Amino acid sequence: MKQNKNPRLSLVYLAQAGVIAAAYTALTVLLQPLSYGALQVRVSEMLTILPVYTPAAIPGLAVGCFLSNLLGLSSGANPAGGWDLLFGTLATLVAAWLTRKGKAVRPGGVPLLSTLPPVFVNAVVIGAELYVVYGGFPWWLHMLAVAGGQLVACVGCGLLFATTLEKTGIVKHLLS
Repeated sequence: MKQNKNPRLSLVYLAQAGVIAAAYTALTVLLQPLSYGALQVRVSEMLTILPVYTPAAIPGLAVGCFLSNLLGLSSGANPAGGWDLLFGTLATLVAAWLTRKGKAVRPGGVPLLSTLPPVFVNAVVIGAELYVVYGGFPWWLHMLAVAGGQLVACVGCGLLFATTLEKTGIVKHLLS
């Protein structure tokens, strides 16, 4: 039997992507009151730092976002509904790809800049979604609200998560 040389199709890659998708979905649904709405801090977004460590996080985060948005839509918790299934998932995919592209930029050894693509991409995309759904406030206010929640989740929780992964050596053993 010929061994598959394409790392994107390896069992480890698929397992990592699946675990990341499941973790993202579980955190989003578990913390549902914080995960959806005009003012949100989707704590599962702390996982958006994972593309720094494994390319499998890119599809894992996108699938996790899609499943979270689908479950939020089906439960009535996600007011952005169908828009979020498409645009929220695409925003996560683009942000994860950008995070992976900037993985080598580590001022002071910390992947600080890698936490920013999800903040900016989601602020624009989800801010626009919320403007369409809720209206009332100018688009830029919705954008600032999303950016604030993303800063807490991606920069605050994400850097804490990354530091924990690196200091405990989990990155070396599980994600390499």
